[in-house]
Amino acid sequence: MDKPTIIAVHVTPRSGRDEVMGVRADAAGACEVCVRVTAPPDGGKANKAVCKTVAAALGVPKGAVSVVGGQTARHKRLAVRADEVRVSVWQAALPRI
Repeated sequence: MDKPTIIAVHVTPRSGRDEVMGVRADAAGACEVCVRVTAPPDGGKANKAVCKTVAAALGVPKGAVSVVGGQTARHKRLAVRADEVRVSVWQAALPRI
């Protein structure tokens, strides 16, 4: 596990709960994971909540997930220090929305 696995996410801050909703195709047709968090997009609070929520869904430590792109945008790229197969299987099992 030399390189982290990069996943695309779409974040909805100030939601009613913290959850991974599913996957959808973005504007370019690539898959992105949709994540809702209760935290506001203020001072990195939503980013921390996204990392924690995705880590819990994947069953990895919260320190194993970090934002590597889109720190201030709803469309983000996360680096996940976990087996690429594990991440791929997890994404494939998510509902399509």
